Amino acid sequence: MCTYNGAKFLPEQLRSIADQTMQVDELVVCDDGSKDNSIEVIKAFAETSAFPVRIYVNETNLGSTRNFEKCMLLCGGDIVFLCDQDDLWRIDKVETQVKYLSEHPDIDAVFSDAVMVDDDSKPIGRNIWEEIEFDERGRNKWKKGKPHEILFNGFVVTGATLAIRKSCLERLTPFPTHVPDLIHDAWIAVVLSLENKIDFIEEPLINYRMHASQQVGFGGKVEKVHLKDRFVRDRKKKLVPLVEKADKLHELYKLLRAIPFVPREKLIKLYLSQKHFYSRASLPENRAKRFTPVINQVLRGYYKFSSKDWWLPAIGDLLE
Repeated sequence: MCTYNGAKFLPEQLRSIADQTMQVDELVVCDDGSKDNSIEVIKAFAETSAFPVRIYVNETNLGSTRNFEKCMLLCGGDIVFLCDQDDLWRIDKVETQVKYLSEHPDIDAVFSDAVMVDDDSKPIGRNIWEEIEFDERGRNKWKKGKPHEILFNGFVVTGATLAIRKSCLERLTPFPTHVPDLIHDAWIAVVLSLENKIDFIEEPLINYRMHASQQVGFGGKVEKVHLKDRFVRDRKKKLVPLVEKADKLHELYKLLRAIPFVPREKLIKLYLSQKHFYSRASLPENRAKRFTPVINQVLRGYYKFSSKDWWLPAIGDLLE
C-alpha cells in the first residue's frame, strides 16, 4: 500500500484488508511524506492486526510510480497485491485472485473490474470498465491473444485491482517515469501483455473511490467536440493533444523495443499508431491539401488508431 495524505479513508481500506476470507501474510506500507496523520492511523491498525504491518516513510517525495516500485520490491510474498489508500476490497478479493493465479501458472498478473463509489462509499452507478469502455468486444480481443493492441490505444488495467507474482518484477523494474500517463500499472500491464502473461477476472473485486483529492485515477471524460465547434475553435489547440499523443506513443515504442524479450512483430501496430498521430498533427492549414493525406490514412485503416468511430476524426481533420 502506498500512502500520501490519505488518513480520511485509510480506516475503511485497512478494515477491508483485515476482513478478507483469505488472510494476507503481511501489509507493506510506503508513505510518501504525508502531512496528515496517515502514519498514526496505520500504526494504530498495526497494534491489533493479525498479520505484520511494515511501515516505511520516504525521506523525500518519490511520486506514485517510484513509491509503488519501492513498496512492491519490499514485499516478501510470492504474490503482491497493489493497494490504494482510499478504496475498499471485496471480502474475497485475495482468495479469488490467489485461486486464479494458482490455476493459471502461466499468468503472472491478474486484474479485475471495480465498482465506482463516492466519498461516502456509496456506488455512483458505474463500474470502471464502463468508464474506460473495456467492453465485451475488447475483452474478447484480449482473450484472443491481442491484449497489447488494446493497451496501445488506452490503458485499461487499474493498479488498485492488480495482483502480480513478485518473481516477474525483475524484468519489469525500474519503472519508467519520463512518459506522461505511463504510470506503474500501465507499464506493468503493457509489458506483461506482450508476453500474454496478464489476464482479468470479470468481477468487480474492489470499490474504487472517486474524489477530487486522489493522486492518480479516473477523472471526468473529455468533453465531446460538436460539429459547430470544429469551425470556430483554434486549430493550434486541436493539434496540441495530437502531438502529445504521438510523442507518448513514440516514447513507449522506444522503451518496448529496448526490451530483449518483447517480440518485434507485436510492436508493428504501436509503430504505425505513433506515425498516424504524427501525420494527423502535421496536416497542412489548407483544407484542400489535407484531402489526399487524410484519405490515404483512411484507406490504410489507420484512423482506427484514433477511434473505433474512425470516420469522426477523419471528417474532423478534413473540415477543421
